[in-house]
Amino acid sequence: MKSFNLGLLPRLIIAIILGILIGSFTPAPVVRILATFNSIFGNFLSFVIPLIIIGFVAPGIAELGTGAGKLLFITTAIAYISTLISGFFAYGVATNLLPRIIQQSSQFAATNPEEALLKPFFTIAIPPTFDVMSALVMAFTLGIGMAALKEKTMFNFMSEFQQIIQMVISKVIIPLLPVHIAGIFANMTYAGEVARILSVFGKVFVIIIASHLIIILFQFSVACLYSGKSLIKALKNQIPGYLTAIGTQSSAATIPVNLECAKNNGVSEGVREFVIPLCATIHLSGSTITLTTCSIAVMMLNGMPVTLAKMAGFIFMLGITMVAAPGVPGGAVMAALGILQSMLGFGEAQLALMIALYLTQDSFGTACNVSGDNAIALIVDKIAQRMKLKTA
Repeated sequence: MKSFNLGLLPRLIIAIILGILIGSFTPAPVVRILATFNSIFGNFLSFVIPLIIIGFVAPGIAELGTGAGKLLFITTAIAYISTLISGFFAYGVATNLLPRIIQQSSQFAATNPEEALLKPFFTIAIPPTFDVMSALVMAFTLGIGMAALKEKTMFNFMSEFQQIIQMVISKVIIPLLPVHIAGIFANMTYAGEVARILSVFGKVFVIIIASHLIIILFQFSVACLYSGKSLIKALKNQIPGYLTAIGTQSSAATIPVNLECAKNNGVSEGVREFVIPLCATIHLSGSTITLTTCSIAVMMLNGMPVTLAKMAGFIFMLGITMVAAPGVPGGAVMAALGILQSMLGFGEAQLALMIALYLTQDSFGTACNVSGDNAIALIVDKIAQRMKLKTA
């Protein structure tokens, strides 16, 4: 008999429900046990975040330094611009719609919600080896250096280090996330905070999905206008890739289907076999929309100021950090934890809410990501034809 493996999203939903039940019907010591686990797990997560940044950003930048020359630069530039457009679009939508939703949902106290949460029985300090900004600078330095030197020794070491960090994520962090989320929701329920959080969750989810669909339509409209392709046909051809991404929750697993979508769109073989796998790694417009929208929602829920200057820096850095997204469910939010912490000032509770919000729509974010990849493939194919560029 095949072993039954419950997916991450169902486990997350079960964890939220259990957390609410525990916070509603159990005494304070039980909730404090979970709070103690959350404290230890949160400190471990803070320790791992800089390692995630170095382990994924440095090899990612190094890999972008080799390849098909001009075509690599063009594809990367378009992917980054697309990510920025998606992020600023999400900022515009969120800052216009979320204040109304949050105000209509409930009136919040002026005090810090974290003050009402139960404290852990004890804490174990696990200080990071270095802070997030140092990790980012080190990752950029190592990545650019490895790309420039074109030597394999350091690159092989960083690739193995990346595999170790990915194992930590997939074997430790991801399996324990439901327990962490359950503890957060149990504590928020006990403190009377969970009702206002859940009242906003569903509406934020709807806004995110609608934003995904609008940005896909925008990406294909621009691509088809530039390439001379039929917009209706291109969107129709993308449906199998979109649905596959929803089912697999993985950009990498969707590559074979997405290649077929690109073929049906008339993208040349060399371009599609180069652009689709590359963009599966570096182009995460859907994830950027989700992270931007969710971060603004969490900030508003916690009474934190949302300014264009702060969010612009976050979006620009997010576009780079998305290159580091590990190939596991929720990988994008894992890669973004560092800048959420350093640039937006998120604490343990805010990071846990971000993880919960992000993972509930991860499949749809992935579907938006891979759909945008094919829009980019149409643009790059036309550029390659005009400039007579080759992928090898």
